[in-house]
Amino acid sequence: MEIDNLLVRIDALKQTIDRRRPLSPMEARELREYFRVDLTYSSNALEGNSLTLSETKVLLEDGLTVGGKPIRDSYEAVGHADAYDFMLTAAQSQNLTVTQTLILELHRLFYARVDGDKAGRYRDHRVFISGTTYLPPAPRDLPALMERFIDEVAIRAEALHPVLLAAFAHRRLVDIHPFSDGNGRTARLLMNLILLNRGYFIVSIPPVLRHDYIEALRTAQRNTDPTDEPFNRLIAECEIETEKDYARLLQIPLDQA
Repeated sequence: MEIDNLLVRIDALKQTIDRRRPLSPMEARELREYFRVDLTYSSNALEGNSLTLSETKVLLEDGLTVGGKPIRDSYEAVGHADAYDFMLTAAQSQNLTVTQTLILELHRLFYARVDGDKAGRYRDHRVFISGTTYLPPAPRDLPALMERFIDEVAIRAEALHPVLLAAFAHRRLVDIHPFSDGNGRTARLLMNLILLNRGYFIVSIPPVLRHDYIEALRTAQRNTDPTDEPFNRLIAECEIETEKDYARLLQIPLDQA
C-alpha cells in the first residue's frame, strides 16, 4: 500500500480511537504498562537481547531476573523501562522541542546500568556496522551533525505528517550513530516520543520484522539511489498494527473507522 494511503488509514483509526477518550485512570495505567513491557521486549530483541516477552514482563513487574540469561540483558530491559517512563513524561509537554539534552537523557537512562561511563555521552571513537557498507561519521563531526539534526527535526515538524516526522527522526539518528552502543533503541524511543506527543501511538517493531527493518535502513543509507520509502512504509504499517491492538484492548470495533 502506498504511504499516502497508509497515512489516511492511520488517521481514520486514530479518529475512531480518539472518540473512545478520555480513558479511565485504570485503563490508562494498564495501557502504559502493557506497552512498557511490549516496547522494551521488542526493541531489545531487535538488538539480540535474549529475554522473552514473558521474561521481560516478570523482570519489570516483579523484579525477578531469569536464571541462565546474561545479566546485561536484564540491565538493558530495566534501563529501557526507565527510559520509557521518561519518554512518557516528556511526551506530555504541550510545547515539546527535540533537543540534544533530551536525546542524551534517553540514552543515559537506557545505558546507565550497562556502562555508566558511556551512558548519555557521544562516542569518542569510530564505529563500524557489520553487514553494511555504510560508514557512520567520525567522532569529531558528531556535535555539528547533532546540532544540524535538531534543526532538521524542527523544520520538518511544520510540514511532515507526525508518523513521517517520527520515522525521519529515527532514521537520521541511526545514520549519525552518535553513541558507542544503544543507537537503535535510543532512536526508537525518540520516534515514539514524537508520536505520543502528537497524539499517535507507540510503534513497536516485532523481532519477526528484524530483516525488513534492517533492509529498510540499508536502503535509506545506500550510496546509490537512497530512499526512505521502505522505512516510512514499515513504520506506518507498525503504527497501524498498534492502533489495531489498542482497539482490541479497548474493545473498539475497527469497522467504525
